Amino acid sequence: MTVMTRPAAQRTIEAPELAPADLVKPKLISLEEAKAMNVGQMAEEFNAHINPGQMHFMKLLGFNKIKVESAEGMYYTDQNGRKILDFFGGFGSLALGHNHPRLLEARKRFQDEKRHEIAIAFMSQYAAALAHNLAEVSPGGLDMVFFGSSGSEAMEAAVKLAERAAGPKRSKVVYAENSFHGKTKGVLSITDGALYRGEFRLVDNTVRVPFGDIVAIERAFRNDPEIGTVVLETIQGGGGIVEAPEGFWPKLRALCDQYGVIWVADEVQCGYGRTGRFYAFEHYGVVPDITALAKSLGGGKTAMAAMIARRDIYMKAYGSPKTAMIHAQATFGGIGEACATAIEALNVLYEEDLIENSAVVGEYLIARLRDLQAKYPKLIKDVRGKGMMVGLEFQDFSQTMPMVLRPVVSVLDDKLKGSLSGFVGALLLRDYNCLVAFTEYNRNVIRLEPPLVATRGDVDTFVDALDSLLGRGVVAIVKDFVKSQVS
Repeated sequence: MTVMTRPAAQRTIEAPELAPADLVKPKLISLEEAKAMNVGQMAEEFNAHINPGQMHFMKLLGFNKIKVESAEGMYYTDQNGRKILDFFGGFGSLALGHNHPRLLEARKRFQDEKRHEIAIAFMSQYAAALAHNLAEVSPGGLDMVFFGSSGSEAMEAAVKLAERAAGPKRSKVVYAENSFHGKTKGVLSITDGALYRGEFRLVDNTVRVPFGDIVAIERAFRNDPEIGTVVLETIQGGGGIVEAPEGFWPKLRALCDQYGVIWVADEVQCGYGRTGRFYAFEHYGVVPDITALAKSLGGGKTAMAAMIARRDIYMKAYGSPKTAMIHAQATFGGIGEACATAIEALNVLYEEDLIENSAVVGEYLIARLRDLQAKYPKLIKDVRGKGMMVGLEFQDFSQTMPMVLRPVVSVLDDKLKGSLSGFVGALLLRDYNCLVAFTEYNRNVIRLEPPLVATRGDVDTFVDALDSLLGRGVVAIVKDFVKSQVS
């Protein structure tokens, strides 16, 4: 194996001896200068220091022309005072909308009182209270809580807990096709995306099955006694807003009990009231052994995540003084202001009946979209979801063409997959001030995850805009998108 090394002159830098008076402050951008940046300056710094490749997609969708100056409720406001209706919702991170006033007040109060943030040496009353609240809203004995900052971190904690509780002889993990559990290296091993997996060397104690295939899961459990954990999104987000077949989850619970397998339910995106229940698995009358929340847990104002587990499983893995620190809170796990924000957010969620609102307004959204599907069957293939987690799937490009052209165009469907949804998303933003999202694996799907504060009026605004756009016809949509790229 050849090891590439830099010349010695490039590996070391001679540091001159400086007196304190000789130290010069680097050329830093101030907070006020950052606030005053225009879109050109923002793009320049993004290309230079963040992700130049990503800028290609931002330009395609028109995101590179927008500087958000403020956000409130359902709307962003850009540099021109234009209000943009948010049906993207940060992939489900904005259950309470943008800058909910109660969260702003709670955070200000925490800061004014100079409360402590880092809860390592001492206990945090805020972390303790938030853990209590999560146990209170979680069914079936899910009452031991681990705090982190991201969905990936919560899922890493969940998988580590499950593997340790299952024991070294049952270290294999079942996961599903088209799954998304995070990009950190551990959960990347159970994230089923070639793009994200890249050429990383991942853990090999995994077993892949089709999502929602109870027969395949039972076969795996029966044939491989080393399987100790199964990890599944209750509703697949990146897969295109996909639900398991009727009756799947009770059968999975029974199989896990029969074979002694620990079930981890990833609720990072579908949890926190998004589907009309606090957890999506509650729709099916079952409870997993471990689950994970993130995204909206921080109220859209802070990065907050949590793993919630049954006490017997947690104690088996980390219950003694000898094992307690194997996976204890990290430096920023349970950080003060984040916990305070999450406490207030949970109270807002229930006091403002946002879970019920998600169910009712979400049902209305799905009904209106299905009316559009009936109106534009050559464009819209499917509408699916629960509450305010909705997938709008467009037809392959060939199916939007006249019958005589379909056989010719169909050979390009794979290369063109995602084109129509991308054109629609870009034009909704440019012409109708509506923001939507997309999905990782099925590129034909527009993902709709608006804040749970959305009203029927917001739904009407969005669906009427979509109706107007689709009414142009596919040829005009393509032409309008092309024009947007050269203007």
